[in-house]
Amino acid sequence: MERRGFLKGAGIAGILAAGTAPAIVNAQENIRWRLASSFPKSLDTIYGGAETFSKNLAEATGGKFQLTVHPGGELVPPLGVLDAAQQGTVECAHSANYYFFGKDETFAMDCAIPFGMNSRGITAWMYEGNGLKLMREFYATFNIVNFPMGNTGAQMGGWYRKEIKSAADINGMKMRIGGFGGRVLAKIGGVPQNIPAGEIYQSLEKGTIDAAEWIGPYDDLKLGFHKVAPYYYYPGWWEGGAQITLMVNDKAYNSLSAEYKSILRQAASDAHVVMQARYDARNPTALKQLIGEGAKVSRFPKEVMDAAFKASREVYAELNEKNPNWKKIYADYSKFQADQIRWNSLPDGSFDQYMAAQKL
Repeated sequence: MERRGFLKGAGIAGILAAGTAPAIVNAQENIRWRLASSFPKSLDTIYGGAETFSKNLAEATGGKFQLTVHPGGELVPPLGVLDAAQQGTVECAHSANYYFFGKDETFAMDCAIPFGMNSRGITAWMYEGNGLKLMREFYATFNIVNFPMGNTGAQMGGWYRKEIKSAADINGMKMRIGGFGGRVLAKIGGVPQNIPAGEIYQSLEKGTIDAAEWIGPYDDLKLGFHKVAPYYYYPGWWEGGAQITLMVNDKAYNSLSAEYKSILRQAASDAHVVMQARYDARNPTALKQLIGEGAKVSRFPKEVMDAAFKASREVYAELNEKNPNWKKIYADYSKFQADQIRWNSLPDGSFDQYMAAQKL
């Protein structure tokens, strides 16, 4: 079935059953919205999630719901999109919301936290656990209605100018690291740097920073990090499954009809699935190319992973003491994660380990 046909049917399924869909949809007013993205247009997969969403809205409404997507810096700075959506400067925004942990660390749980849930886990928590309900209550204080709209899957651990042989090699290392992971990195001696995507390559090349992480092979290849920092480590322990979020200004959202709200929700859900499918499809080929061009791929030493895990527990204990929003949501998040790990380690974990050992 084509996605176009599915969206048209899924967005108004109940109305179609009544046989009156065309009249009701045609009665809807024309909508013109703007979406501010945190990402550059050149990163077509993560930025492209918003383009998929825009296309879905137009297709499902016969062109009546038009949404223009604006890359980071075009309307507002990449890290200013939350404020823009909150204040109604734009109707909606699309971002990795751990960028905003400086406002409240709770934002990070809507994206990724160190040693947090993988993509399947956080999707299950959001849609079938208490995740969406709890995060909606939190976002309401910022005049925002949130929707999951993309996931990168588990990320790589970044590019390094020198080898990482032990936890001691982290000490004093200046690293571009997104969002909340920097707080844990600092606890094990690293020096986190918050640098937009477009400035990372130059910083690595000049030695202003010693290491940088972005997402994974497909995007990293586009940015060319392997040319100036050849050591590529995994896994990105700070991003086991980074969820990308659609933030809609509450007044704009509440101005929509019930039908348009339903279409918006389903358009975002489709974009959510498509983004990860694209990453999963494109990363393997990109990784082969990176290796062919000299990237040296290695797993983080267990000593580094253990030190970072211990530090993450210390950070979360501190947050439980001082941030009521964090404490409330993390209690549910961590319980859900524990159950997911117990389950997934049996069928998925053992199956993947076995298949990885085979010569396919």
